[in-house]
Amino acid sequence: MSLLPDELWRRILEIGIENRSFNYKTLCCITITCRRLGRLSAEDPLWNRLLSIDFPLNHNVSPSSLPSSSSAKSIYKFRFERDKERRVAAHRRAVLRKESQVAEHSRRLRAIETRINQETSKMRETVAELSNLRRVRQASVALNVWQPEVVRGRQKQMVEQSVVPAESRIHALEMELRLCRQQIIGLEMSYQEEKRRHATAKEELESINYHPVQEYNAVTATENGHIIKQKKLKRCNSSHEKQCKAS
Repeated sequence: MSLLPDELWRRILEIGIENRSFNYKTLCCITITCRRLGRLSAEDPLWNRLLSIDFPLNHNVSPSSLPSSSSAKSIYKFRFERDKERRVAAHRRAVLRKESQVAEHSRRLRAIETRINQETSKMRETVAELSNLRRVRQASVALNVWQPEVVRGRQKQMVEQSVVPAESRIHALEMELRLCRQQIIGLEMSYQEEKRRHATAKEELESINYHPVQEYNAVTATENGHIIKQKKLKRCNSSHEKQCKAS
């Protein structure tokens, strides 16, 4: 090792940085191996290369914000700390955004559950009223047939208590019962879809908490997938319209 000149060691370090085999951690580890490599790995050209690779967008920073020491290594350290603070702040925003999405999905699930319970109770009331009206209809039909006076009087009383004609009311209740069932089916499908979104949001929140320093964009992967699907659907619709016009 001592037989190799400094120029060769510099070139080795430069090749390692250019090939992305070396990073700031590697240079810091090389610094503590021996005095010679510590001096070579702390030279400005190597850290300037790292600056241009790791912070290409932030390479032009106002001189007033830089530390008093003008070495490239100290500038890299300064920008690394600023980038770390930015990543931590972005992680906090991503966690808060995802937590609000989880809370919103939970609120929607509770709202759908409430509507399902309301429609279910309404359907039960409709079924009970429909059953009573069918008994009234049977009683009105039975009035035309001979039967004991006690039974006849009870059935006549049931028919007289019915203000609305039984047939029209039964028809309206049957329609209302079908609508209630359709509403419950639609709400249950919405509930399952919202439950799936809620589970996806919770998984994404766990992933964000598990990877606190990765880059977080304003659009999540799930939302990005929905956008891509919408674009594909638009392209398919436009191509179909062109084919129709050509035919």
